[in-house]
Amino acid sequence: MNLHKEINKRKTFAIISHPDAGKTTLTEKLLLYSGAIHIAGAVKSNKIKKTATSDFMEIEKQRGISVATSVLSFNYKGHIINLLDTPGHKDFAEDTYRTLTAVDSVILVIDSVKGVEEQTKKLMEVCRLRNYPVIIFINKMDREGKSPIELLDELEKNLDINVRPLSWPVGMGSSFKGVYNIYKNTFNFFKSNKTQIEDEIKIFKGLDDPEIDEAIGPDAGILREEIELVDSIYDNFNMEDYLSGILAPVFFGSAVNNFGIKELLETFVEIAPKPLARETTNGQIEPHNEKFSGFVFKIHANLDPRHRDRIAFFRVCSGKFERNKFYHHVRLGRDIKFPNPANFMAQDKSIVEDAFPGDVIGLYDSGIFKIGDTLTEGDSFMYKGIPRFSPEHFCEIINTDPFKSKQLEKGLMQLTDEGLAQLFIQNPGNRKVIGVVGPLQFDVIKYRLLNEFGASCNFSPIDAYKAVWIKYKKIEDIKDLTDLRSHNLYTDKNNNMVFIPNTKYILQLAKDKSPEAQFLMSVEHNDQTLDMEAS
Repeated sequence: MNLHKEINKRKTFAIISHPDAGKTTLTEKLLLYSGAIHIAGAVKSNKIKKTATSDFMEIEKQRGISVATSVLSFNYKGHIINLLDTPGHKDFAEDTYRTLTAVDSVILVIDSVKGVEEQTKKLMEVCRLRNYPVIIFINKMDREGKSPIELLDELEKNLDINVRPLSWPVGMGSSFKGVYNIYKNTFNFFKSNKTQIEDEIKIFKGLDDPEIDEAIGPDAGILREEIELVDSIYDNFNMEDYLSGILAPVFFGSAVNNFGIKELLETFVEIAPKPLARETTNGQIEPHNEKFSGFVFKIHANLDPRHRDRIAFFRVCSGKFERNKFYHHVRLGRDIKFPNPANFMAQDKSIVEDAFPGDVIGLYDSGIFKIGDTLTEGDSFMYKGIPRFSPEHFCEIINTDPFKSKQLEKGLMQLTDEGLAQLFIQNPGNRKVIGVVGPLQFDVIKYRLLNEFGASCNFSPIDAYKAVWIKYKKIEDIKDLTDLRSHNLYTDKNNNMVFIPNTKYILQLAKDKSPEAQFLMSVEHNDQTLDMEAS
């Protein structure tokens, strides 16, 4: 086994975007071009009844949106591609943030009609914090939208990143003729084809080639002028700047029509980084380290509702993972083996014998995993950087069927283990409160509790500002909280104290009264090494 060779084959990335920019559609078409699927499912098409491969949950099919990260592994020209399709909707942003801890680069999808949107900015901020290499795909060129130059200016201004177009559109909307590949001097003629690949590519000797005029017609002169303008405004593509997250190459196309995807995919496998080092409590771990290690970044219950299974999605970070070999579960302090590790094409899975850095595999979970858990070959370090944020919306859980209390309890535990929401418990009384980033999560939780666990409940909104974790050295440091604000005190699933004030003013008052305590707006999922920052 040549570990270096296996690492160099792998590319692990996420696709991110504002809702409805075409992210899931692009995912589907990348699978189509790789040969992983042979017909693409339009997410919102009435004519094509096949739904998108990555949107496999029933609620996703009904609403036409992604509400959970999908893991898709496929081969392309000798490379093993691990693609993580993330939710675009802001209400599920925390799932996206966690997923970004498991990738090495990002493709950002922009709607050519709407340009840079609010969720795009927030997602890009996370990428900038981690200095991820970013490739930008400007989608929906078959519609009337903003001009390419206007879009490029908007990207640089709003996303704080330098851009360099590697392809250029000819026309837009009804006059869209195709895309010119600037570096390879090829022109791909646009044809509307939503389900299959049909390329018509013309190769030229350069922009001065007279055959361009014959192929494109009157637009050839405009194309030359625009590319000359691009070359004068934007620096040449620099691989080092891209890998450092300073420069983003830009492609144009129409995902729904399978157009511009091939240029994007081929450039991605050529320039995207191989698996990178990861930060742990013992410093950085390089992927070439011979000893196996990795971490859980996502848990999904009932991936296959027929079997009621629970899968922990695991990113391999170093060494080689082998089926049926014992590995050390650091948090639990015991060794465990995994007889049925799987790789995924959304909900379809197959058993794997081994996995290498960059791979994302599924481990069947009997309840032993939490998000952030680390497996090693005996070492006791933990991987860092998987955040848990303060929720912004809170509801008390009202059980509407006392005969299904156990099912409700089980469902809440499993869904909150997934990170879909956070559960806070108040004693005495065992009052349960669910906290989420966005209100749409309540609909998903209620739907899944009923359809996957047979438990019915209602959510009663409560007046709350934020969930704030309390860190203190001795109980006297929080006497004001325990004596006067106990009605706002809860514990999370890891038995950490959480303060849920009604208003921002009450939070500030509590801080003033308990100056020795820390009030924390975010924590690490890995509670063994609470690496928390004071708010």
